[in-house]
Amino acid sequence: MKLEKVILENFRSYKERISVDINDLTSFIGKNDIGKSTILEALEIFFNNTVVKIEQEDLCVHSNNNFVRIGCVFSDLPKDIIIDSSAITTLEQEYLLNIDNQLEIHKIYDCSKKTINPEVFIIANYPSTELSTDLIQLNNTQLKKLVKESALDEKQIVMSSNVSIRQAIYRSLVNPEFSLKEISLAKGEGKPLWEKIKGQLPLYSLFQSDRPSLDGDSEVQDPMKLAVKEALETVQEQLDLIKENIEKKVLEVAGHTVEKLKEMDETLAKQLTPKFTEEPKWDKIFKLSLDGDENIPINKRGSGVRRLILLNFFRAEAERKMSKSNGRGVIYAIEEPETAQHPNNQMLLAEALKTLSETENTQVILTTHVPGFAGLLPIDSLRYIEKTDLGKMIHNASNDMNVIKDVANALGVLRSPIEDNVKLLVFVEGIHDVETLKTFSEIISQVNEGIINLRETKRVVVLPLGGSTLKGWVEKHYLKSLGLPEVHIYDGDNMSPPKYQESCNMVNARGDGSKAFSTNKREMENYISHKAIKSVLDIDIAFTSQCNVPNLLAKKIHEDDVYSSPWDELKPEKVKQKESKIKKRLNNEVVQAMTYEQLCEVDIDKEVEHWLSTISNFCLESVASN
Repeated sequence: MKLEKVILENFRSYKERISVDINDLTSFIGKNDIGKSTILEALEIFFNNTVVKIEQEDLCVHSNNNFVRIGCVFSDLPKDIIIDSSAITTLEQEYLLNIDNQLEIHKIYDCSKKTINPEVFIIANYPSTELSTDLIQLNNTQLKKLVKESALDEKQIVMSSNVSIRQAIYRSLVNPEFSLKEISLAKGEGKPLWEKIKGQLPLYSLFQSDRPSLDGDSEVQDPMKLAVKEALETVQEQLDLIKENIEKKVLEVAGHTVEKLKEMDETLAKQLTPKFTEEPKWDKIFKLSLDGDENIPINKRGSGVRRLILLNFFRAEAERKMSKSNGRGVIYAIEEPETAQHPNNQMLLAEALKTLSETENTQVILTTHVPGFAGLLPIDSLRYIEKTDLGKMIHNASNDMNVIKDVANALGVLRSPIEDNVKLLVFVEGIHDVETLKTFSEIISQVNEGIINLRETKRVVVLPLGGSTLKGWVEKHYLKSLGLPEVHIYDGDNMSPPKYQESCNMVNARGDGSKAFSTNKREMENYISHKAIKSVLDIDIAFTSQCNVPNLLAKKIHEDDVYSSPWDELKPEKVKQKESKIKKRLNNEVVQAMTYEQLCEVDIDKEVEHWLSTISNFCLESVASN
């Protein structure tokens, strides 16, 4: 199942009912204490109620009743559900889907009680005129009674099957009208239905920001405990022998003790029988801590490193749970992943989380209030939270480009101090393009003194926009107040005119010296030499300037695996995942192996050198003017 929406009402600062769209990657942004983490914690309560538990204090202080509502809407539903042993049914056949044909589950918590247990409801587009009750709530006896009252032909119904009876009743309805209805899962077959549904919901794992980040944390200890358990299983025979030997030795000592007791009091000795009261717990013997480079304990490393390690232990544990869940999806919920991270690590984290969200059956939900990190995320993932006179509002950035301006103002993007020595902003489409452009500058600067090495200079800031955010940044010119010229480099994408030609025209028409280019080749990967690909990846492949290089390489690697399924049968998201993986290697490994001669062979017109010359001239002119 895939999470599509979250619904909150009367939960903490969310008094009025609010519905939030959830994508494969969703990031909640806004000022501190605006309610970002509240959404993640509400989901933890809905799915687990362990890391965060529902409490009386979770009721909104402005509420006029005692009930908290947390709801989730799901798509990608199971085809069949076996409620009883006699028949298979579907949620659609049982009229248990909402008007969008999605599964909508609400949990309602009565916070007036000391022990708070939820009542579970399905919000269904249900026949409203002819049924006096919800059929899923009736047992077999009650359903049979309804059949008789409705004068249905029992010969056409399997009367021992509740599913068969319900379907017969539904079929008997004449032109029924439908309306949304809350159907409790506390009665009849509602209870076993909920157990079946619950077992197929996505696994939800919450990584909170306010944690000590020590190697004793559960995210570290759980994988280590698992490793110990699995290691013990491989030596179980030896452990059994050790156990037998120890038991033998211990029983011998106990036997000698009993014999000595007999010498003193034979009646007392007869009452003593030595035996082991429980099996040895081998896994309790081994306690692990983590040492890093130079045998430095993780607890003694910097907070950023500790948090990064814990974050990946968290991912490993969630993936382990998913692998044992028979195909259930997993939702990673991570509060402020950028916390204590260097900007370079923030970029790597953003890309890793985007890639993770593209994995099949995987969703990622984030919170952040850092403008730089928010800027690394796709625009359709952004959910901006603000407080208004009408209550909390959550805006989907992809639905309104003006939201990006609001985000920029709220998070301080436009007011962020830029170092005085920064003279130019360079915009490219993606994070991988940043690395490739910097590497090209490093290669060319070694033979052309007029080209600045972008890895070393502080006068140029290179920023990834992403195709989905690009239009807004260009049209709104969000960083205009900084007074810096901009150079934009966008993929041509094998289109005529290039995909972003209109955006390029707008930048070039600004009149402030800004320049924009569309690549003559399809994208940055087409400027990478096939010789470097052969050298690093050991793949001999030919491609033109307009080929989809990541796709060709991903397909080649996949088909070289004799155990793989046919490429054409892969799901689009799987293809995208494989392309993303090879794209990362091309732009971070392969390009590093290129020489200037190889770049010239690929880029005969020296297009890359022209971009970098334009960039360098801005910096050189600023130095000369000073």
